[in-house]
Formats: sequence, C-alpha cells, structure tokens
Amino acid sequence: MTSRTTFVAQEGPANALALNRDNGQVVIAGRNVFKIFTLHEDRFEETINLRVGKNLNLNFSCNDVAWNLIDDHILATAATNGAVVLWNLNKASRSKQEHVFGDHKRTVNKVSFHITEPMWLISGSQDGTMKCFDLRISEAAKTFYSNTESVRDVQFSPHQPHTFAAVSENGHVQQWDLRRPDRYFQHFAAHSGPIFACDWHPEANWLATASRDKTIKVWDLSTKPACEYTIHTIASVGRIKWRPQRKFHIASCALVVDCSINVWDIRRPYIPFASFNEHRDVATGIAWRGDPQSFLSTSRDCTLYHHVFKDATRPASKANPQGVALNPKGDIAYACKVNVNAPTAIKQLTNIMRKTPASNDTFCLASSVMHRFTINAPREPKWFKACAEGYMLNGRLNDICDHNAIVASKAGRNDVSTVWYIIKTLYANPLGNILKTPPTVMKEDVVNTINLTQITLGNALDQSNSVHETDVKSIQGEAPGIISGGDDETETDETPDNPNFIGPILPRHFSERVYRRSFPGHKRQQKGDFLFGEGELEPVNMEITSGFIDNMINNDNDWTLPKEAFPLRHEIQDRSPPPEQFPNHSPDINDDSVSVMVEDQPCQLIVNSVPKPSFWDPTHLVEKALKHHAALRDIQTTASILIALGDRRKSLNIEITIQEHWLLEYIDMLGRFRLWEVATQIIQLAWIPSVSQLNQQSTTIHACCTNCTKPLQRAAWLCDRCHTAKHALCSICHQVVRGVYSWCQGCTHGGHVVHMSEWFSSNRQCPTGCGHLCEFT
Repeated sequence: MTSRTTFVAQEGPANALALNRDNGQVVIAGRNVFKIFTLHEDRFEETINLRVGKNLNLNFSCNDVAWNLIDDHILATAATNGAVVLWNLNKASRSKQEHVFGDHKRTVNKVSFHITEPMWLISGSQDGTMKCFDLRISEAAKTFYSNTESVRDVQFSPHQPHTFAAVSENGHVQQWDLRRPDRYFQHFAAHSGPIFACDWHPEANWLATASRDKTIKVWDLSTKPACEYTIHTIASVGRIKWRPQRKFHIASCALVVDCSINVWDIRRPYIPFASFNEHRDVATGIAWRGDPQSFLSTSRDCTLYHHVFKDATRPASKANPQGVALNPKGDIAYACKVNVNAPTAIKQLTNIMRKTPASNDTFCLASSVMHRFTINAPREPKWFKACAEGYMLNGRLNDICDHNAIVASKAGRNDVSTVWYIIKTLYANPLGNILKTPPTVMKEDVVNTINLTQITLGNALDQSNSVHETDVKSIQGEAPGIISGGDDETETDETPDNPNFIGPILPRHFSERVYRRSFPGHKRQQKGDFLFGEGELEPVNMEITSGFIDNMINNDNDWTLPKEAFPLRHEIQDRSPPPEQFPNHSPDINDDSVSVMVEDQPCQLIVNSVPKPSFWDPTHLVEKALKHHAALRDIQTTASILIALGDRRKSLNIEITIQEHWLLEYIDMLGRFRLWEVATQIIQLAWIPSVSQLNQQSTTIHACCTNCTKPLQRAAWLCDRCHTAKHALCSICHQVVRGVYSWCQGCTHGGHVVHMSEWFSSNRQCPTGCGHLCEFT
C-alpha cells in the first residue's frame, strides 16, 4: 500500500492505532471498535475483531493501544475504567483477552511497550501515577507518583534503556529512571497549559511535547532541558509523531477545530511543510509505516486512512507572497510579487523555484520582494499620555472644565481645549438660574435676562401705591411692574433702600418718548399720553447695549433718562381715531379705564406679566459632540467628558451599551500605554456595573511546592505534603522572602525582587540551575 491514498470506514470512531513490528498490520481501538487490519497494496483487510464474546464490558472501551515490538502477538490497551488489558493473538479461543491489570484507580490515558524489553509495559493514568508492569507477574511491578493531577502520556527513551518521560496536565515534563521509582531525576515546566502527548526523536536526544497552548516544543535533553524549537499551531495539539529518516520533520493532529494532519519542518515553524486534509473530523491517532512517504491515521469520522506523501498539499507553495507589516515605530514593510520589471537574477531564481517538484522534501522558497518605508516623523501620540495623566475627572464641573482645557491646550490640542470651555458654558452656569440669583447680580446676567424676557402690556393703574414691590417681582417674573416717565414731572432723585437694586432696562425703540421709573418716595402726577388696559399687545423684543447697562448699574443717584432721543421738530398731533373705531378694540375696556390724549405728555408702560422664559437645552448638541469625537477615534475626549458630566449625563439620549463601549475602549487604550493608575480611576468613576466591577474581579494564582511539586492547597507558604517552605526561599540568597516575592511562572522558582532583577540583568537561565529560560520583566 504505497501507491495511493486509501481508507476504510468503521462502525464507530477510534481513539488510537498502532502498527506491528513489520508494519504489515494495524490495530485500531476505541469505545466501540477494536479491530486488526492487514495492509495490502490497494486496500485494508479486516483480520480479527477483538470486540467479541458474551461479556462486553468496559475493558473493551479503549483510550489507547500499543503493539509489542518484539512479541508480535502481544497487545495492550488502556481502558476507560482504569484497567490495563493484555491481549494474546495466539490464544486458541475466540476471546483474545490474556490478563487485566486493575492497579489504577482512574482512567488510563496511555500504555507503551519498551523498545528492547518485550516484558516491560508502562502506563499513565488520570490518577497521577505511572505503573510499570512485568507481563510475567499479575500485578504492577513498580509505581511512580508524579504528584500531579493526571499523566497524559508516557514514552520509553530509545537512547537510554532505563529512562522514560511522562507529561502531565499541569504543563510539566518529568524524566524517570526505572530503577528509582521514589523520585524523578529531572523535572521542568514545558508549557503554560496541559500537555497531551510527547514523542522521543529516533536519532537525537530530543523530546517533542504537544500542549493545549497551541504549541509543539522540541526539548534538547542531552544536558539541561533547553527548548530548541517551537511550532505554533492554530488549535490545541492532541498527537505528535516524528517522521522517520527526516530529522527536522514531525507530524501532528489537533485536539479540536482542525481536521488536518500537518507535517512540520521545525526550522520553519509558522507554516506546515505538508498537509493532509482527507478527514472530516479531528484525527485521533498517527503512525508512520517506517517509511517517510506513508503513514496511517484514524479519526472521529469513523475512518482509517493510509496516506502517501505525494498526495499531500503544500501550504507554503500556496501562501500569499504579498503582505504588509507595521512595527511600533511606524515603519512599514511591504512584500510583493516579482513583477515584469524585476532584475534578471530575481527572474531566474523564480524560474528555478517553479521547476522544483512538489513531491520532494525541500521547502518551497518564497519569490517576494520586500520594500521598507521609514516614517521620520514621530508617530507616538504624546498628547494622549499627557492628557490622560493631567485630566481631572471628578469635582465641580467649573473646575474640571477649566483645568482640562488648560491641560489640553498645553498638550497641543486646542480644539479639545475649546470643547471643554464650551461644556463649561453650557452646564456650569445654566441660564435657568438667572432669575433666581441673589441681589448681587452681575451685568452680564442682567443682559441675558432681558434678552430672554418677553414683555406684555396691561392695565395696572391702581398699583401705584405698591410700586417697589411690583418692580422687584417684575424682575423675577412673578407680578406686573410699572414703567413711567414724563415731560414736566417734578420728582426727587431718591434711590431705593436696597443698595443692590438694579434699575429698569428699557428698549431702544422706545426712544421716541422719555421714560422714567417711579420709585418709592418719588412724587408723581397721574397723567400721561397712553394708558392700556387688560388687553394684551404683541410681545416686544428688548435690545440693550453694554454702555447702557454700565449707566444703569454704576450710576446709583441719577436714574433719569434723556427726555427724547432727538429734539422734536414740531408738536406731535393726535391723528388717532376714537377708540370705538378700532376694529380690534376689546369690548371689555370701558371709558373709565382707558383714555387717549393727544398732548405731548408723559406715558406709563404697564407690565401685566413677565412669563417664565424657556431656556435652550444643550443636550442634543452634547450628544452629537460625543459621538463626533468617538467617530474620529478620539475616545479619550468622549469618555472624559462623559465622566466629568456626572449626574448630568442622565439627560443624554445615548444607549448604555454605547457608553460602556466607550469606557472599555478608553480603559484598553490606557492599558496599552501602561497607564494603570488612570485606568483604575476610570473604573472607580464608572457608573455602569460591568465596568465598575472590573477591579473587583479576583486574580487566582496557582502555586506549587518546589520541593515535592504538589499544589499548595492553602494560602500559607507551608506545603501540606512535605511540610517545607522551600518555595518561599530566595533562589539566590536562600533566605525566606518576607514581603514581595517574584517568581517565574514557567519553572516556579523565584526570590527577592532585587536579587532576581540583578541576576537577570546579566543572565537568562534560572538561578537554581533547572535550565529554564525565565522571562523577568
């Protein structure tokens, strides 16, 4: 079977497979399948179905299977019920079950025969132990305790006959000597997640490990453990097998997601050397036939495949030769295809690579040309850090806006500085409080009040005895007021009792008459040109100049206005028709309350009511401004204004999910700039539970004893198993660390922060000599 790819379907998925000594037969085992096939040139032939008999129990449910490489009739399976079952193919009866070892307490994950000793069998179980069986006796000869939760794979070393390696779910690798079951002789942390498989290299003293962290690592164990190569995959790796006669090639299959079987060249770890995509579900077992050009695999899709290398796809040859990359400094690297105008040498190289057959074992070379563009201008947004550290986000809105505007201006963001001043104008001094201000009123407030007030005219002739009261209430919009003036009135220029009282503000278009306000104590004659009753006229818009305000506020003694805006050229004649000729005249007005005189006499302007002004709501404008800055990716301004508004943000018609998105994005940006204190302040000031609870989420650190490697169950530094505190000792000074303890998450060794910092300033490996390349930051 070396000519083409072929397969055979099964009634159930298989969990593992194994080849016999001469690679002519293959056994597959699973929960519901346990068969042996003979390999022919173009097909599979079923030889024995081992799942037979009257009592089909859990001993037939297999996690793994191994074929004895010396005695070709001996098989071993790892059962899900914790049993290790021995099978004898030479047995005359229909059932080939030879013996059941029930030494493990939990599921057995792996069984493996010794390469040269046919009677030695080792197993690894979910109970955290490894047991070595001598097939000549009925129970386990030796037990090895890994002090971990579970052992996922065990493999005898082909280079040292008494050595085997075991990998566990805590990401550690242990090497054991069969002659010393009390303790491993080497131990190191290989991965950040559980290790599911390992495989010894047939030539070099390398051990490959596959983990859930989506990496395959190759460790050189000739001296101290050192990671020589790392392969990055797209999914957790479940099985690995070195390719025979190819030193740098290894095959792998994923535990989830990826259905392909990939062959990697460890020297180029980011893209597979070859890929086999025949399976429709994840593969569960791989076995090379002693030939680098063919191997077998089984999968959860209930198929058994025989693969030939010439049918493999080459992902590297189909990779896109174009790409772009950006470094933190802003430089851009661009790779593109070789075009027609490329140099002759590059064209010749391209032609040579195109002639390279896809079936050989040389890696496909890329034919791209890379260009690099350097940006001289600094790209780091220094203003972001300056604003983030300088902004004030809680307190009085006036102070916040003034302070943040100055910070933004110093950072070179004048547009954002203006935004802060606008927010202060809109919210810090709302116009709605002007009419309720204390007696000390600023000139600007008076101007704003008059501009927003509408005046109507009415009859209040009989209110002359309470002029002062109505004047004050007229300013507050509660009661009518009286504005009067005259040509020849004799009045005393007396000021009110309240020194802070503000005089009347008159419109400019009333300048054709001379008006004078009547104050308490003034002598006034009850005569005038016009007197309006209860009927209302059109509201009059009042305009005022700053000079006029100065005159009204600063001149405390003289409240008399000029008699006329300009001198009269002739006597004004009365050309008005009688009141009864007015079509819009109200019938309720009688002759006793209304009189119209033609003489050039002073008039009285009666204010019937001053309605409460309706003020402009800036909410819609603020909403648009926040969304505008968010669309410009200036999330800092958006989030800062939103926080500074405090309770005023409740009036904004912005969905809470959008506000949450803005805050989380700003916190993420602060984390990129390592502004942890500012990010914590944002979390504390957040009003959304999902954001404010970010700093309440606990961080769990799983620590283990460096002496016995048992996980620490309690918060204390004392190990429950060996009752030592070696894990709290400094690896350099060997003293107990009291205070801040720094340790490597890979090898668990650590010590005083100062000592570790000094050590790693000139060294890379762990100071304990475990061989781990620690990363100290």
